[in-house]
Amino acid sequence: RLQLVRCPVLSPDVVLRVSGHEERFIDVMVKDMETGACYRADHLLAAHLEKLIDSKKTPAAEKDAARALLPKVEALDKQELGEQLTKLGVKVGDKNDHAISEPLDFNLMFGTMVGPGGQEQKVYLRPETAQGIFLDFKRLYQMNNERLPFGACQIGSAYRNEISPRNGLIRQREFLMAEIEYFVHPEHKTHHNFAAIRDLEVTLLSAKQQLSGQSARRVKLGDALEAGVVRSEVMAYFLGRIAMFLTAAGIRKDMLRFRQHMDTEMAHYACDCWDGECRTSIGWVECVGCADRTDFDLKLHSAAAKTSLAAQVKLKTPKVVDVVEVRVDKKAIGKAFRGDAKVVAPYLEELADPEASALEASLAENKSAQVTVDGKSFTILPGQISSIKRFQKEIYDEKVFPHVIEPSFGISRIIHAILEQNFQTRPQDEQRTWLSLPTAVCPVKCCVLPLSNKDEFSSIVSKLSDQLSDLNLSNIIEDSSASIGRRYARTDEIGVPFGITVDFASLTTDSVTLRERNSTDQLRVPTDKVAEAVDDLCRGRRTWQQMAEVYPKHTSQEDELAATATASAAS
Repeated sequence: RLQLVRCPVLSPDVVLRVSGHEERFIDVMVKDMETGACYRADHLLAAHLEKLIDSKKTPAAEKDAARALLPKVEALDKQELGEQLTKLGVKVGDKNDHAISEPLDFNLMFGTMVGPGGQEQKVYLRPETAQGIFLDFKRLYQMNNERLPFGACQIGSAYRNEISPRNGLIRQREFLMAEIEYFVHPEHKTHHNFAAIRDLEVTLLSAKQQLSGQSARRVKLGDALEAGVVRSEVMAYFLGRIAMFLTAAGIRKDMLRFRQHMDTEMAHYACDCWDGECRTSIGWVECVGCADRTDFDLKLHSAAAKTSLAAQVKLKTPKVVDVVEVRVDKKAIGKAFRGDAKVVAPYLEELADPEASALEASLAENKSAQVTVDGKSFTILPGQISSIKRFQKEIYDEKVFPHVIEPSFGISRIIHAILEQNFQTRPQDEQRTWLSLPTAVCPVKCCVLPLSNKDEFSSIVSKLSDQLSDLNLSNIIEDSSASIGRRYARTDEIGVPFGITVDFASLTTDSVTLRERNSTDQLRVPTDKVAEAVDDLCRGRRTWQQMAEVYPKHTSQEDELAATATASAAS
């Protein structure tokens, strides 16, 4: 179980300075030397390479070189991007005749000031939701009874000052994220439920495959873990759960892959990272990232806040460890360093080897030692250290900084991919478009359609709508004057999976027709049982095939038209 949290959108600059975002959260851009227009360097290079590959005028050798470079573009650093752009003579402008600048680093965070005049503090709009969870680690750990592993999740907006927002929902400056931070023991990166997804097949494109120009391949997660392609069991587990979620939400298995980051493109906080990419009309798009952030964030925030963000882990068996104990003469320290004594004394007392040995050696040889605390240098004299003792101690628990596995979902991109991959046309009529959305994600589960607006129909329609609402099934009533076929088409276009039609037979037989969107098949179902039938279908308790074994098929005008169109095409 995950703990759901909601953290502030504004982050003090010190938080994102400590996390490394202020220095490293950058994209590389180039400028049009004539107009000043800005372009993201890797996107510009990738677009140029695609043009070379598609052009009939490009020599075969240049096409091969472009094909080899294209998958590696995202891994190029600023210098390498500049070299390639210069080598290929990339230009911009309407006529591709404008020179570009040398590549420049561009920080993606939005900065602003908060507070009244004279007391302003610099803050940033959060570029990710994760940092708030890391700052709350101590409370979350306590809420989990101080045990590992555990996870926390958050859904909310993030903000990035993209150089060139484009492609609708794909690249925005404000977007919705859903992130999980799963904290595990650094020496036990396992998951208790991994056996359940061990045999799940997913499409993987490892860093090694990318560098050697190989294609992605389907592999069982257990085999990928044993081969070392996926580096930890807990990472493999979350890749499997991400795949299960995306396919359940409507992403096709053959249009989903996991691509591993190469070392040169790895985020500054990660030791391993996989992108869940969905195939769209503009190519493979990263929709989910899953990173092993190690203890990077917790250690840095712990040191900066001078508050331990470590976990106290009980050992199964006690172990003996070597201990170094540095004792200071607090009176001498206070006299020498005055206000700084409160930071110098704790620093010295917490020293362990090899730092304690280096201090001891320097005091013996040089009669002094230099230490740096919070960026400030101090000279330590022998009289300020009372003793340095070494001994062995049996311990029953130990402090560890948990490692963090982070699945990060880009909600807008996932929705874009789902809508695009589920956009269909009817074989008998290409003008009739429909959405093959899984029932679980359909905003409207059922539509009630009367063949007439007479009072005797209205009472049945209202009763059916109320019964569906009582079962928490979102529904609409389509009682426009359009033909029933046109009304079916309208509901298909917005992905409504089921339709209940109240026809003239309903008045005398107490039955209605239940239509399934994908096949357009209809069944004749008793009026008092149809709401329950739709509920069973939406909850997955019964399938359409099982329903067809219970209720008789109804032949509609739509079926007759489809049969006629099929026969005509065959002849």
